[in-house]
Amino acid sequence: MSATPVSSLAQLEYGLDTSLGRISKSAECRIGLEQVENDAFCFALRIPPPLPEDLEQARTLVLRVEGRRLQGTVRYSERLEDGSLRLEVEPD
Repeated sequence: MSATPVSSLAQLEYGLDTSLGRISKSAECRIGLEQVENDAFCFALRIPPPLPEDLEQARTLVLRVEGRRLQGTVRYSERLEDGSLRLEVEPD
């Protein structure tokens, strides 16, 4: 997968697991895609501020960017020094 610039506009749909069950949310935001180091199967998503509400707690993700549709399970999330969020996603 080639990296996309962080300026790419994407539609995100994400699922949160709560005590009341699964909650689905959606947001449009700027993102960047990159390959996960030492893992050719997974991809990473970088979202600069402002971040969609509760995105750090996302467990599932569907992403539409540049005519592509990617989906999977979030296996790791990290807040970066510049305030952006990096999510590592394992495709379904």
